Amino acid sequence: MKKTFLLIVIVAVVIASCKKDPVDEPATPTPPAATTGSLKIEFENMVDTNELVLNSETYVNANNDSFTVSKFKYYISNIKLTKSDGTIFTESESYHLIDEDVTSSKVLTLSGVPFGNYTAISFMIGVDSTRNVSGAQSGALDPAKGMFWSWSSGYIMAKLEGNSPSSPATNHGLVLHMGGFSGTNSVLKTLTPSFNGSMANVSSTVTPEIHLKADIAEWFKSPTTVSFATTHTIHMGGAAAKSIADNYADMFSVEHIHN
Repeated sequence: MKKTFLLIVIVAVVIASCKKDPVDEPATPTPPAATTGSLKIEFENMVDTNELVLNSETYVNANNDSFTVSKFKYYISNIKLTKSDGTIFTESESYHLIDEDVTSSKVLTLSGVPFGNYTAISFMIGVDSTRNVSGAQSGALDPAKGMFWSWSSGYIMAKLEGNSPSSPATNHGLVLHMGGFSGTNSVLKTLTPSFNGSMANVSSTVTPEIHLKADIAEWFKSPTTVSFATTHTIHMGGAAAKSIADNYADMFSVEHIHN
């Protein structure tokens, strides 16, 4: 009996000695608080105060030429947002093709935007010179989008096609393809449309939406009034494309901002 009891004690001591000292489990680390959010930009293509409707609606330009629109596309690139403290957020790989015929293309979502109150936006109409000489590319810059001429001529920065009774071209066509990225006839335009005193407030709970109006009427007025009788077909860079680009340099305005 004593031997049995002694054996039980010895076994208990051995088992106890084999147990590891309890180690406190490390606390689950608290994830760092988010410091960036998102911002949306919605493009609203218009002609003066009228919503753009492809193929069916008739509009009138500053020269009193009536016209319809069948295609309207343009590149937006190099987007930058300026915060109230002066710091600037620059979107990486910032190339977007806005196509009136593709609804989803007219809403851009910028991610990784630092929290804060933004007072200004700037962007380019077109594709910067570096990408124009980089050959055919992918994504928004894919030649399949129908906005690429060649490695030497580069991208079509903006395209408007339609018809006008004033045009002497076949079927009274309008074919206006804006291209040219270097020299005196470059059509590249960098714009900073005013927020009109408003701000876009990016936070963990708010994704602001900037609504930008793009007014086709601006293509055909100031500083040069365009007559479709003489300007109806542009297929290459040059003075004619530069003239229209100078006109549409102020085609964008901030309609409103949702916070």
